[in-house]
Amino acid sequence: MSNTSNPPNGQTPTKNLAKAAKPKNPIAPMQQRLMLTWLVWLIYRLLGLPILISIFNPMNPDIIGGIAWQALWLVPALILTPSILRGRSPYALLVDSMVTLVYLGASGVVLFARVYGSSWAELVVYLLDFVLIFLINTWLFLLLKRLPSMNNVEKTPRKP
Repeated sequence: MSNTSNPPNGQTPTKNLAKAAKPKNPIAPMQQRLMLTWLVWLIYRLLGLPILISIFNPMNPDIIGGIAWQALWLVPALILTPSILRGRSPYALLVDSMVTLVYLGASGVVLFARVYGSSWAELVVYLLDFVLIFLINTWLFLLLKRLPSMNNVEKTPRKP
């Protein structure tokens, strides 16, 4: 004779409700990874890449010119920085993801183009840039999956 009020696995219904209320994937660690990777990439792209290329390239390109060029190239990324550092708005993060995919593509093209005429040290510099952007896109994708759904939100009407 079995008790029909208890589930077959022996758990009480209150334990099942507690498990259902517990979030599956926490958002905070993913936001921290994204923020850290984003800041590392910005600093690396703005300062590290021009300095390292100037050191490893036999033609010794100008460091100040390289930093100025990277600063110009990073204007869209700098505009996105507040929404990435907050990491809460799915809409903003979706736009951020699209823009960072463009950066990823550009970084991949530069890496591919440098394969045929650069030293191994230069390739490592560009490969690190590509890996950082790839990680940013990965963290953005995973964070977007963990955030609440954008299309199931019930909005309350505004009061006049």
